[in-house]
Amino acid sequence: MERAVLVYTTWPSVVEAERAGRQIVEKRLAACVNILPGMVSHYWWQGQIERAEEVVMVIKTRASLAEQVRDAVKGLHSYEVPSIMVLPVESVDANYYAWILKETEGHEPVA
Repeated sequence: MERAVLVYTTWPSVVEAERAGRQIVEKRLAACVNILPGMVSHYWWQGQIERAEEVVMVIKTRASLAEQVRDAVKGLHSYEVPSIMVLPVESVDANYYAWILKETEGHEPVA
């Protein structure tokens, strides 16, 4: 049985995250994206500690689409090195899992 996965990524703005999230869902690479504004990040970048206000996006998809989701995020993202982490799902409600599978059938190829 194919596994469900979550793809965690961050974005510089709600506008950019919504634009990308909609495209990912339209291409049926994900059943759903959740966009959570208001995150503050502290991180190392080019030898310095940086602070940024960011937006979290959680992408709900199937494991076989994870690489295509990763490629889509990279293609839609303005960051030089976007945060993209694919997280396995230990357990998922059967009805919700069926919905994820149904909504990601017939996905369009990533251009």
